Amino acid sequence: MKSKMDLGTKAYEQVDQIVQTNLKLVEELNNGFHDQDEIKSVVSQITNEKVDSSTEIRLPFWTDFGRNLHIGKNVFINGGSMFTDMGGIYLGDRVLIGPNVTIASVNHNIDPKTRRNLQLKSVYIHDNAWLGANVTVTPGVVIGENAIVGAGAVVTKDVPSNTIVGGVPARFIKTIKE
Repeated sequence: MKSKMDLGTKAYEQVDQIVQTNLKLVEELNNGFHDQDEIKSVVSQITNEKVDSSTEIRLPFWTDFGRNLHIGKNVFINGGSMFTDMGGIYLGDRVLIGPNVTIASVNHNIDPKTRRNLQLKSVYIHDNAWLGANVTVTPGVVIGENAIVGAGAVVTKDVPSNTIVGGVPARFIKTIKE
């Protein structure tokens, strides 16, 4: 999905209402102890989708929008992760998200006159992928099934299934063989 959102439009006003509601939920979630059932309940409210009972989410958990974050089954999200999801972030089943991972589906225009307007590009993390600690995934990236992204990598291009990438920017390291 690729689209844009301009400031001062009805669509942007609706987004702002959702953001204000979810900011309160995110703050409440991150300011106190919550068991996994409570965490999944609040994240379900934030995403407006039921988080599966097999998923585990560690706090703190951050999102700037929430409604376009889609979490599969048996997903593990470690603490400190940030999901900039207005453009759509899709986590497949059995995805592992390391601590302090940032996944962004939003960018801004280059032109200074319209820089605050948003460019939206969905991010897809396919089944059984593993993102190591402090990974950054940029808008529009697809990470294939069973792929591994090494700690600290910045992913600016698609990662094929069954491969390991790492570095800044992330580069091919090797193929995963069964």
